[in-house]
Amino acid sequence: MNNNILNDLYLILQQRKNADAGESYVASLYAKGTQHISDKVIEEAEETIAEAIKGDRERLKEESADLLFHLSVLWADQGVSPDDVFAVLEKRFGQSGHAEKASRK
Repeated sequence: MNNNILNDLYLILQQRKNADAGESYVASLYAKGTQHISDKVIEEAEETIAEAIKGDRERLKEESADLLFHLSVLWADQGVSPDDVFAVLEKRFGQSGHAEKASRK
């Protein structure tokens, strides 16, 4: 398995910004705009949650992959790289979740 899969995916997503929307699913998402991409993230999050509630681990893995994919498209659309997100996670690592949440106020 490639531990850098999200970074690899991000590079491909950046390249697809210039692709033909009729030829590339990702390019078609970009063409429909941020709201549509966001709606896809919500849809995939709902499907992921539904599979978790049902207890279907195989479908949960598949829907989680779809969610990560569409979230990555949203990041690329907004110019946020996986490394940007990882940096936030690293900053929070080892900190109490309650303390971190309180620090945002």
